[in-house]
Amino acid sequence: QVQLVESGGGLVQPGGSLRLSCAASRFTFSRYWMYWVRQAPGKGLEWVSSISPGGGSTDYADSVKGRFTISRDNAKNTLWLQMNNLKSEDTAVYYCAKDRAATLRGQGTQVTVSS
Repeated sequence: QVQLVESGGGLVQPGGSLRLSCAASRFTFSRYWMYWVRQAPGKGLEWVSSISPGGGSTDYADSVKGRFTISRDNAKNTLWLQMNNLKSEDTAVYYCAKDRAATLRGQGTQVTVSS
């Protein structure tokens, strides 16, 4: 059974930074595209970013492009999301996922951007 465990969320002021981590296990991490998605209060799931199995190809939602960076270490089965210049509209629960629709995702980590 796929296991994904996110960490690194918290409360940060606008303009601040956070680095989210996702520890993956029970599947061959290095073979799969991986994703970050988020869910803001009262809203549906929103795709944030994707990364190819080898890490050489990445993609971002327009809302985070230039501010967020996705990366991975296949030797450590770990996925990261570096988030800079955070805005209040980035407030959400962030999930790492094994598929873009996030049908296989972790429990999430809360990110709150507020002064």
